[in-house]
Order: sequence, then structure tokens, then C-alpha cells
Amino acid sequence: MQANALQTMLFLLFLTILTIGRPISARGDIYCFTDSEGVVHFTNVPNDGRYRVFLRTRKAIERISYAAFSGDIKKYDPVIHATCQRFGVDTNLVRAIIKAESNFNYLALSPKGARGLMQLMPQTAQEMSVFDVFDPAENIYGGVKYLKRLLGMFDGNIPLALAAYNAGPDRVGNKKQIPMIKETQDYVQRVLLYFRNYKIRYGYQENKML
Repeated sequence: MQANALQTMLFLLFLTILTIGRPISARGDIYCFTDSEGVVHFTNVPNDGRYRVFLRTRKAIERISYAAFSGDIKKYDPVIHATCQRFGVDTNLVRAIIKAESNFNYLALSPKGARGLMQLMPQTAQEMSVFDVFDPAENIYGGVKYLKRLLGMFDGNIPLALAAYNAGPDRVGNKKQIPMIKETQDYVQRVLLYFRNYKIRYGYQENKML
């Protein structure tokens, strides 16, 4: 018991020094559990059901704060506008994609592994230099950058770019047509509907893409 208490105290001291010395930059919470022999285990990647939250890092606290605004388009509008301006993409189109992909929930996770506001797959996130896929600004940056690539690949054809965003560019292929996949066809129509609605709501961009 004394060794167990000493171990915990030393860990707490380490965290205190770390926090005072510089901001916590960890990507998630700190978890701990005590095994059958009384040994306390700490990790930021809980791979055992016995782990429980021991300390919430500032990154995790920021995520909880963002969660309160999930679904609120205005929360992310400044980032959307700045990123779209950088890449020359219509902000209303990006709003429509986020609406269709995650409904503005920055913690969204699909069964296939797509993550965040713009539902980036891990490989796509890596290619777009996104390090924290659940960070709203990074996710939007990666998603818009990827969308810009697809628009260039399909000569600015928005329906084809959207089909590629959903099903992958290889499935659109050289035929340059929306693949006969119901999910993809429904996705394209849904995004285009949101796109039109956002253009009515927010007005047309200077560089119209439709």
C-alpha cells in the first residue's frame, strides 16, 4: 500500500511540474487502474477495460467545450471561411459537406473509421498533414485541401468531386461519372441540396462554382 501511494504521489508530482512548466500538449486524457497486485498503471491510450479517467488534459477539456457547440454552424464559420479562402473553394459547398458528413459534430466517428467534421479517413488525414483529426480547424483544413484536389482532378465538376469524396476517386475513375452506388448517389444529391440551401441562406460567393 505504501509503495502504491508513493507511486501515485510521484506521478502527481510529475504532472504538477509538467503543468507549471508548460501547457499540457497531450492529445487526450490520462487514465489509470490498479491491478490485482496493487500496481497502479497510467496511460493516455487506454487499452484495457479497467482503465478509468484519472486526469483530463487541457486538450480534452477543449474538446468538451467544443462538444457543447456540436451542430452549430456558426461555431466553425470563421475557420471554414478562412480555409476556403486559402484554397479557393466555395464556403457553402464545404458547409454542405460538413452538414452531410457529421452534422457539425467534430467528434463524429463512422463505422468505417472516418473521423471528425469532414469525416476524414486516417490515410487521407495523413496525406493532408492532419495530425489531430478531431481538432475542428485541422479537420476542416484537411477536408478542404482534399476537396480542392478532387475538384482539380475532375475539372471543377462538383458532383463528380463529391462522388469521389464519398466513394474514392478510383471509383469515379476515367469514366468520370458518379458510380452506381446508392450510398454515393444519395450522398451527392444530399450535399447538392444542402449546397443550394446554404447559398440561399448565406448568399452566393464571389467565385461561384455552380
